[in-house]
Amino acid sequence: MIDQVCLSDALLEGAKEVFGTMIFMDIEESSEPDQQIEGDALLGSITFMGDLEGCMAICCGDSCAKTIAANMLGMEPDDQISRDDINDAIGEVTNMVMGSVKARLNGTVGNLNVSIPTVVRGQKIENSLGDPENKVSVKVNIEDEYAAEFLLLYREGSG
Repeated sequence: MIDQVCLSDALLEGAKEVFGTMIFMDIEESSEPDQQIEGDALLGSITFMGDLEGCMAICCGDSCAKTIAANMLGMEPDDQISRDDINDAIGEVTNMVMGSVKARLNGTVGNLNVSIPTVVRGQKIENSLGDPENKVSVKVNIEDEYAAEFLLLYREGSG
């Protein structure tokens, strides 16, 4: 059985690395485990297969997603940015965080084959693998302004 603390640490550290080096935003684990993302939200998800199979997801509010996209594109937060550019940015962040998590877990879970990311928009969005699934959730604050959640849904794979 995979250690959930190991997965949680890989998820948080992978996200911190990507946000710090590619998006130039600081993230910290939230001290409020029940915090919710209110209003319109984006969910970027990416699936993986191997000794571990499942999906990794990022969920954040619309204004957070816009700020992430603006930072990635070298724009000011008040600049006009298209919904497509915001979706693309969240998809790319999802891909980069998964790559960072995969690198951290390589010695623990072996090789993982990763899909391309998808992004959906809505309210109270949830991700599920169905039964049986294990879930690691890391709720974070981004720049002390935004709430976001990183999820890892998984089960032991067939290799």
